[in-house]
Amino acid sequence: MAEVDQDKKKSPMGDDKVHTWPHLVRLEFIVAIFVFVVLVLWSVGIDAPLEEPANPTRTPNPSKAPWYFLGLQEMLVYFDPWLAGVVLPTLIIIGLMIIPFIDINPAGNGYYCFKERKYEVLTFFFGFHILWVSMIIIGTFFRGPGWNLFWPWQRWDPHKVVALTNVDLPYLLGFRDYGWSAVCGAVVVLGYFVVGLAGFYLWVLRVKGKEFLERWGLVRFLITAFLFVTMLSLPAKMFLRLAFNVKYILVTPWFNI
Repeated sequence: MAEVDQDKKKSPMGDDKVHTWPHLVRLEFIVAIFVFVVLVLWSVGIDAPLEEPANPTRTPNPSKAPWYFLGLQEMLVYFDPWLAGVVLPTLIIIGLMIIPFIDINPAGNGYYCFKERKYEVLTFFFGFHILWVSMIIIGTFFRGPGWNLFWPWQRWDPHKVVALTNVDLPYLLGFRDYGWSAVCGAVVVLGYFVVGLAGFYLWVLRVKGKEFLERWGLVRFLITAFLFVTMLSLPAKMFLRLAFNVKYILVTPWFNI
């Protein structure tokens, strides 16, 4: 007993704290085993919702990806495949990975709260629910034959033809020359990020103050601002496509944005 009391006195963590190993890791391991057993029993007792074998003479319309990939398939409507299928998902993964390195707000560590971390919570809510879950919902319930938009109460007509004239933004602004169209698109994309970074800086300065920006540092600010502005580019491009039938902003022989 005396040895235990002596160990507590020597411990720099104090009496109200315990080590992660073995106390937390042991509980997590037990929970992981329980979840694994539940998943095994579930997979054995319930058949997977697989369709019949593929028929080369019959192509499904619409041909939809699994629900967890429908967000990417919906993004392909508004972006090139290299953006919607590679760049944006990579930025999502990188953004989630670097959250602990760019977040300097000490409030909320070890407990859940909204008041002390409302901007962080709202940003994650917007990115996950509005920009990701909503894409899955649109692709599941609102996309029908030909990947046309249907309201839930409308019948999916496989013969529906929607006359859409998609144009590039430089063409809409009056540029007909290929070179000047590329220059116009590059200026618009660059201007969007410059204005977005400046607006993000002014917003953080107004909400958090100059002292917070100094503690945050230039590198963390630029990374966060770039990811935030890139995240907002999705609803911006969706608005241009749905409202003005704008297909691309920047058109080059190598890639399109």
